[in-house]
Amino acid sequence: MTQGHAAQIEELATALRQLVIDLRRGDRMASNRIVIASQHSLTASLAPRIIQDLHDKGPGIYVRLRSANLDECFGLLLSRNADLAIVYGVPGADAFAKDYLESVDLWSDRLIPVLRPDLALEVLAGIETSELPIVAYPREVFFGTIMAERILPALAPTTVALPRAETALTIAALEMAAAGVAAAWVPETLAAIAIAQGRLTDLSAVLPVCPLSIRAMRLKGHRGPAEDMIWDQILALCGGKIALPE
Repeated sequence: MTQGHAAQIEELATALRQLVIDLRRGDRMASNRIVIASQHSLTASLAPRIIQDLHDKGPGIYVRLRSANLDECFGLLLSRNADLAIVYGVPGADAFAKDYLESVDLWSDRLIPVLRPDLALEVLAGIETSELPIVAYPREVFFGTIMAERILPALAPTTVALPRAETALTIAALEMAAAGVAAAWVPETLAAIAIAQGRLTDLSAVLPVCPLSIRAMRLKGHRGPAEDMIWDQILALCGGKIALPE
């Protein structure tokens, strides 16, 4: 056997050893793989902290996070393309299919109005105006429904909401409010850092808000050990083992 052949055999042996390692790693990831669907605003604010907490308590868990709107999160669950969903709900107004899904409320949140501080001063001062520029949500998305059914009807009779822009993404709405485009209603957990930094002012003292619940959901029925372990860890979060942003 020539020296060249020996080198080729050694390279082949190294490649085979790496293949065995990769196959074993793949088996572990497949058995411990969890897909979590999350509403866009929660993907940006809380989902990374929840996933980190899960990793701290269950090393070896491989999590795939899928960001979607509320209806898409339900669809991913029902089609079994997600094992778990973390979504917003309105307390006392459950719209999910209880025959197929089980859920647990993790924390409370609020949909609050925010605006760039200098512009917010006029609103907070109670200056009489017939128009309030706002960032609107499409009616068919979750927060668009809340705006139409709970927020806008609760405005003062002398106040007329004037949409200046529209987006389905709460993150975009928050940034538009910070830029001074118009007031926007966003989850308090999402706005907390910008408010603390002074980029936004909370207008909930003078404008309506809506309470929200942050909940975890999954399909009823048979599940694997990894799914049950993740659900048990999610339930443990209800005991305050992970903190909301302040």
